Amino acid sequence: MPEEPANALEAQVEEVYDQAGSAVVNVTSVTYAYDFFFNPVPQEGSGSGFVYDSEGHIVTNYHVIEDAEELSVTLADGQNYSAEVVGEDPTNDLAVIHIDAENLPEPVSLGDSDILRVGQFVVAIGNPFGLERTLTAGVISSLGRVIRGPDNRFIGEVIQTDAAINPGNSGGPLLDLKGRVIGVNSQIVSPSQANAGVGFAVPSNTVRRVVPELIARGRYPHPWLGIEPISLTAERARAFRQAGMEGVLESGVLVLQVVRGGPAQEAGIRGGSRLVQIGRYRIPLGGDIITAIDGEPIADYQDLTVYLETETQVEDTVDVTVIRNGEEQTIEVTLEERPS
Repeated sequence: MPEEPANALEAQVEEVYDQAGSAVVNVTSVTYAYDFFFNPVPQEGSGSGFVYDSEGHIVTNYHVIEDAEELSVTLADGQNYSAEVVGEDPTNDLAVIHIDAENLPEPVSLGDSDILRVGQFVVAIGNPFGLERTLTAGVISSLGRVIRGPDNRFIGEVIQTDAAINPGNSGGPLLDLKGRVIGVNSQIVSPSQANAGVGFAVPSNTVRRVVPELIARGRYPHPWLGIEPISLTAERARAFRQAGMEGVLESGVLVLQVVRGGPAQEAGIRGGSRLVQIGRYRIPLGGDIITAIDGEPIADYQDLTVYLETETQVEDTVDVTVIRNGEEQTIEVTLEERPS
């Protein structure tokens, strides 16, 4: 007969595993390379995921299923099912796959990642190094981190945790002590590619926003301003002043070009008007400098991307504050969907 938990925390961790562990799945992907004689050589990768609903939708990371030619899902009871991709979003490193299975485990519920606290105890469940349904525990180390997704764009509001996350944990849930998914384990920082106590999870409110769109239309519509930007720094500002640009700031986003017919051009935002050789590059200077959106300060391109992704949607109208010829003005821009 099992011993009683040593304390309330141990009892909560055990309860989370009992409650959510069966909904965590192993995702196996197969791609094919070819040998010298053009014979196909299968290459297998694995990650984690979790049951999202009773219809067989599984949430995982995009990088777990990226370029997969075959996909399979193994449930907690050992049953293996062929899976198909329903939708994918490289920007937020999220994907939804689907299996046809009866008697699925109870789906895990999503928590509210906006009310998390640094120091809060969390549990990660996944398949590190192929070791199925492994539980690790730790705390939330930081909130609001920014990481790069598989398409090299920024993911904002990311959760940092010291719960052990290793290769194979990707796509598995990060849970609070009530068994709710508060994040999807996505990346680690480690010179050895093994746990070093710095792991990152895509927040559950991003999952709540993105996953229904992936199920409904196979993609997530990202809001788009329609500009080619460059972040301003003290060094760049100095170089641009030497090239003859007046009123340049040491922070903000300089608009190099606006996309023809895009939302920024339609609203009247201006790109550079003259090409200048700076080092090896020809850069269009003289465009507007974006310093805020809806009153939120924008210091660089990362700030701009994160704000648009986390605070706006396609067809929203935003107030873009720009500096033009040394004077501040606000321009209303109606956001469109970013072209694929």
